Amino acid sequence: MRLDKFLKVSRLIKRRTLAKEVCDQGRITVNGQVAKAGTNVSVGDELVVRFGQKLVTVKVEAIKDTTRKEEAGMMYKVIKEEPVATAE
Repeated sequence: MRLDKFLKVSRLIKRRTLAKEVCDQGRITVNGQVAKAGTNVSVGDELVVRFGQKLVTVKVEAIKDTTRKEEAGMMYKVIKEEPVATAE
């Protein structure tokens, strides 16, 4: 599944267009590699997403084309959340 679609279906990011923009800005890595919107995501991959001032690391648990709101959180497991280190 494409990275931008996974982010939308799993509800990590609300809209696919926004997910694509975040990918294009280089704010997401898949298994340590900077990822584009078209990068394939599979079960077991580790995603690091930079949301503003925090880094969220998640592990892909399941891939589904569509999901209900209640089940979206089961598609990934949050490994850690940490503040972004700012250079001063």
